[in-house]
Amino acid sequence: MQAVSLSFFRFRTPLARLWALGMMGAARFALPKVDGIGFWKLCGSGTGEGFTPVPNTAVYAILSTWRDEATARRQVAHSRIWTRYRSRASEDWTVFLTPTSARGHWAGEAPFEVSQGAEPGPLAALTRATVKPAVAAKFWKQVPDISSVIGADANVIFKIGIGEVPLLHQVTFSIWPDADAMAHFARAPGGPHQRAIAAVREGGWFREELYARFAVTGDMGSWGGVSPLAKLPPLDLEATT
Repeated sequence: MQAVSLSFFRFRTPLARLWALGMMGAARFALPKVDGIGFWKLCGSGTGEGFTPVPNTAVYAILSTWRDEATARRQVAHSRIWTRYRSRASEDWTVFLTPTSARGHWAGEAPFEVSQGAEPGPLAALTRATVKPAVAAKFWKQVPDISSVIGADANVIFKIGIGEVPLLHQVTFSIWPDADAMAHFARAPGGPHQRAIAAVREGGWFREELYARFAVTGDMGSWGGVSPLAKLPPLDLEATT
């Protein structure tokens, strides 16, 4: 069963941030050599809550698919490239996921293999889009409204905006306690999310789109001094530190 890891790293000092920026190029040579890895992407992040076009030079991410969760956990914990990132970072957190639905493509690939349907419990949502340059300004006018509503939603467990290319390649990632909580936000009639979706469809803003949901299976490390999954009710999650 395919597993997905999404690792976040926070870099405090200017020198560490410069190193992380350089690794956006250098790590491309190391990641394909990691045993068991499939699809992978290196991402930067946005400022504030992450849903902005202004880069946050302190936070970077690695998304990877693996042949199974045991391999994902082992390589995130012990492979040389992840160890190098942790040695420079002031903090890091990895969440482990299992795809439950996916449609669309990322850089021409369909990276997530769905092997089980949605189940009760916490879930994560990921949206990735390539924004057409001619409509990027219109797209980013919609994002602050969505961000403020997500930030005010007491149900959201974790949220961040990441991407490969500022302004044009955008990924939104969020974790919710259950499907009902996420659906309440996404489908609120007349809300900013619904308005943005309508504008995307009417204007054809995206050159490529991918939408995926995942079961949250565990985590490793901390973010802001704690595991974001600690906000969830007690569940059978295999968390490691």
